[in-house]
Amino acid sequence: MKGLYTDLKIRGLIAQTTNEEKVKSLLQNEKITFYIGFEPTADSLHVGHFTQIMIMSRLQKAGHVPIILFGGATGLIGDPSGKTDMRKMLSQEEINYNIDCFKKQASKFLDLAPGKAIVVNNASWLLDLNYISFLREIGVHFSVNRMLAAECYKQRLERGLTFFELNYMLMQGYDFLFLNRKYGCTLELGGDDQWSNILAGVELIRKVERKEVFGLTFKLLTTSEGKKMGKTEKGAIWLDPNKTSPYEFYQYWRNVGDKDVINCLNMLTFLPTEEILSLSKLEGEKINSAKEILAFEVTKLVHGEEEANKAQSTAKSLFSNSASAAHIPEAEISKSHLNADSEIDLLTLLTISALSSSKSEARRLIVQGGISIDGIKESNPDAKISIEKLEKGMLIKKGKKIYKKLILAK
Repeated sequence: MKGLYTDLKIRGLIAQTTNEEKVKSLLQNEKITFYIGFEPTADSLHVGHFTQIMIMSRLQKAGHVPIILFGGATGLIGDPSGKTDMRKMLSQEEINYNIDCFKKQASKFLDLAPGKAIVVNNASWLLDLNYISFLREIGVHFSVNRMLAAECYKQRLERGLTFFELNYMLMQGYDFLFLNRKYGCTLELGGDDQWSNILAGVELIRKVERKEVFGLTFKLLTTSEGKKMGKTEKGAIWLDPNKTSPYEFYQYWRNVGDKDVINCLNMLTFLPTEEILSLSKLEGEKINSAKEILAFEVTKLVHGEEEANKAQSTAKSLFSNSASAAHIPEAEISKSHLNADSEIDLLTLLTISALSSSKSEARRLIVQGGISIDGIKESNPDAKISIEKLEKGMLIKKGKKIYKKLILAK
């Protein structure tokens, strides 16, 4: 029987580890406490967070105890990793609200009962630190030369890295030290863009406590071309149904590229690797059945089986031209967008409803036959839509797979 680490390896999830043999032994033969940190930059988790949640869930199901760390203090600075500009500075009130939202969502995927998981906020130990004492105990162990050479700071160096942001690595390293001292945490996990920060914590504990602890990063969710997944024209794919509807969520996974579906099945579902291997042998049109399985399984995990069934049913009915629009995402159009004749031009309509990113793209879509209104292809980019049509509600189809119902705001 394959162990946990072997399963993670087969799924292609593991990117780097500090000591592969020891990490493998810990995960497959012992019960350990590990942690992943989440910066509360928004009021909902998104698809990028979901990959981390799935990793935590896999380890928890195998008997390990996760520490979910929310960055109530580090969020006041912001992680500079992979960013060309400094992140927006959030207030303490915004951060606390976001953390409450994160906790509620995380509880859907992880067992947060006592003894099963630990939930912490690093504000409880970082906000009251004495700065001089912190520098003497922690800062003395960090080489600025090594920090500036770290991958997580490279992009920021091109535009200018503030001393404010430089502190982030020290704080994340101290988080690991604190959790090791208080909870016996021996493993930090994160996306591969966190490798430098994770190494900082591992090295700090080695120097301060004379202990060996470990780090493991997992691969980021990217397309076969290396682009991050989880973005649409509207922005991020959120786990909050009020931000990304279950239908939109389902459709995102139903529409992934042929080369990406197996990777997504491995990373984002609990389907056995043997079943995924079987699906990987599908070719041509048959690969669509693998996409439907992916979309259903991920939507079921995030929104529940009932919503997954609704989304799947709606998608199938749309493609068979027998659609009930009950679960199709809607966009409300404000009367302020109407002209003096109580009309709105189609280019504006497509743009404000997020079906296109600009009027020029909207025009191209229409000219190339990519837009249908209530089942009829629209070829006139200068078309006007009346208030009466919006009051009734209209179904716009973009390309072959994207639908949206547009209605007039009351």
